[in-house]
Amino acid sequence: MPHLKITTNVSKSSIPSNFLKETSSLISKMLGKPESYCVVTVVPDQMMMWGGEEGPCAIAHLMSIGKLGLQENKNYSKLLGDHIEKHLGVAPNHMYIEYQDIKTADLGYDNTTFHDILG
Repeated sequence: MPHLKITTNVSKSSIPSNFLKETSSLISKMLGKPESYCVVTVVPDQMMMWGGEEGPCAIAHLMSIGKLGLQENKNYSKLLGDHIEKHLGVAPNHMYIEYQDIKTADLGYDNTTFHDILG
């Protein structure tokens, strides 16, 4: 159920082949969710500029059912910022991360919703 989407001007050819797998593992551990439910999406090669300057930048969106909040999001910002800087070369001060705590009834999966799955 967690989904991390990263939109970036970093080229697809500059993204390490193991980035999706390592990022999926990271969000699974961060959120304490089964990796089998984790989704990571990277939208590379976007026309983007940060603060009027060219260079690597990104916008990220992390959606999850629970496990998000004031203190948690501060920790996730550090973990994700370090991870994305290491692998994509985007400095944490050239990236926004939006957090969305979604209700179980508002996320469908396998012909039902997580409201029914998680009971």
